[in-house]
Amino acid sequence: MKKIVFYLLLIATVTVYAQEDLTPGFKMLEKGNFKEAKTFFKPLAQAYPTNKTILICYGRAVGLSGEPKVANTIFKGLLEKHPNDFEVQINYYESFLWANQFKEAKPLYADLVANNPKNFAAILGYANTLSNLKEYKEALKWVNKAIEVDPDNNSAKVSKKYIKLGYANYYVNNQNYKKGESLLKEILEDFKDDKDALLNLANIYLITKDVNKAKNTYYQYAKTPKDTVTALIGIALAEHIGEKDKIALETAINAKQKAEKIEDFELIEKSNERYVQALIWNRKFVSAKKEIEVLEEKYPNRNWVMSLKATLGMYTSKFKTSISNYNTILANDSLSFDGNLGKANALFASDKIVPAYVTTYKTLEIFPKQKDATGLIKKLNKNYTPFAEQQVSYTFDNGDNTALSLKTAAMVPLSTKFKTTVTYQYRTTENTTTNNKATAHLVQADVEYKLMPQTNLLASAGFNNSRFSNTSYTQPILQAKLQTKPLSFLNLDLGYQREVQSFNAELIEREIVMNHYSLIYNLSTNFNLGWYTQLIHTKQTDDNERNLLFTSLYYNVLRKPALKFGLNYQYITFKDQLPIIYFSPETYKAFELFGDVRGKINEKTNYFASAATGLQYVEEQDASSLFRAEAGLTHQFSERLIGDVYGKYSNIASATAAGFEFTEVGIKLKYYLTKKPLFLDKLKKKYQIK
Repeated sequence: MKKIVFYLLLIATVTVYAQEDLTPGFKMLEKGNFKEAKTFFKPLAQAYPTNKTILICYGRAVGLSGEPKVANTIFKGLLEKHPNDFEVQINYYESFLWANQFKEAKPLYADLVANNPKNFAAILGYANTLSNLKEYKEALKWVNKAIEVDPDNNSAKVSKKYIKLGYANYYVNNQNYKKGESLLKEILEDFKDDKDALLNLANIYLITKDVNKAKNTYYQYAKTPKDTVTALIGIALAEHIGEKDKIALETAINAKQKAEKIEDFELIEKSNERYVQALIWNRKFVSAKKEIEVLEEKYPNRNWVMSLKATLGMYTSKFKTSISNYNTILANDSLSFDGNLGKANALFASDKIVPAYVTTYKTLEIFPKQKDATGLIKKLNKNYTPFAEQQVSYTFDNGDNTALSLKTAAMVPLSTKFKTTVTYQYRTTENTTTNNKATAHLVQADVEYKLMPQTNLLASAGFNNSRFSNTSYTQPILQAKLQTKPLSFLNLDLGYQREVQSFNAELIEREIVMNHYSLIYNLSTNFNLGWYTQLIHTKQTDDNERNLLFTSLYYNVLRKPALKFGLNYQYITFKDQLPIIYFSPETYKAFELFGDVRGKINEKTNYFASAATGLQYVEEQDASSLFRAEAGLTHQFSERLIGDVYGKYSNIASATAAGFEFTEVGIKLKYYLTKKPLFLDKLKKKYQIK
């Protein structure tokens, strides 16, 4: 566009006084040396204040060297003297574009093309104006008209490329990736191996997790040593998305080494950033911390370095550190995407739900429809959207007992701190040998209250109505639990539960009520080792008492799929031994080796499977083998409907009060009753969220 108007000036040189040679000034404008051109034309403008050509040249030099408003004033004055002069009009209108005043320019250009329907400069100027206003469909229409007027003009083709880049970005932001991809491929048809198109195309493939296409696009981009480094940095991220973190680290190291040889400052920074990220992805936290310390000394108070510190904090559960670093980033740049969304994620991980909501919505105000931010909103909403759940299970054991259970529950969060749940369960049991039958009805109401972040209080109350033969009884059931996370790597729960034993008809008939007092903790580490322990003391209404210790030491082998192995130890004692009625040895011990795997079959289907085998010792008896297994599938049928199917088997003596080997199969349906939390509109209004 600038060159087009410049050539118009050459035509107008005949109006310049013969004694003045303007050729040097024209060359400065043509080469883009606008400050020099300003210095050249300023004295001429003062000497010839009525000369149109000199004033146009001076106005262009002033405007393109960073003073568009001054240029606008110069051209406006000229237009008053030459009201219908096309050359003055086109420069005046273009000065609005230099000042980013696209709304003001649009009606001016619209009028100009109406009066000059075949003028290339006017049509192209209008197309560029529409593009800057993100009216890409219209912009494409007008740039195509410009190309019809002058098919060989490269400026129009370049403008068309940038219009398509903007249009593709619009579709990507609206998550229409196919349309964005199509537009970028059209650019590549006109400009083979165009760098802008290739990088944007690779970004689409990263977003959609099409790893192979992303890598191939980066390979296509890598034509020069510098471009190769950029490509390797992108490929490292693609390998991480493809869950090949070791290869990602190798690629990042390669990029870093090549960048240092080229000695390109910007690429050295970017390759160092990717290298540290790859260390974190590979859970090499000590090495990552050392590298960050070196970078902090070399690049003090740089946002990308602080972002690395924050990322390390997220991976090592040091969320306070992450929030602090994200706050520093935002102090430097309030519009930083990493700062805003990173802080939102850290707040969510810290269980600070309202601040997480507010910060995520703020991110979406700055970056409308951004996929990761909308994804976090969906995750927050799912945690607090009311749902109903229906579960059906069938159990049978080697003691000829069968049971059918129907369970219905509805959970309604009234705020980010307060959740309520109502549960009804119907269970019918029968022994096919004795023909004993019994039914149980359980009604329970739960209240969960967040006392503070990472500290929840759960209270339940209800009743269990059991019926057998011609008699029945009703017993209250109670539960209270304090769930805490005193340290970033430690979960600690204290609980009390009153329940009625209802595994089979014989136990229901005896009306045995159990009062459990529990302490549960789970200790996790940054080096994949974990330790889970459960201590339960039970007092029963038949005056018996039970003590249970279950402890598990496990190691996380993989993250995706989540695979862990471990050792379990269980120790149980009963005060009184009542073997005829239920399993109640003086001592029981079990040692087992277990494995657990959880992952995705596809985007909507998850699976899990676990198995354990070992030896169990009942009092002084010889050891016997034990085995238990469980597996299931979860499928998301829609945004609001989720279904589960599962099965489990166990012959571990402590699995039931009666000590039977048993098998259970079941299905579960979960339906979200509303599209969003009930309190969301009120929360948005309170915090003035759009």
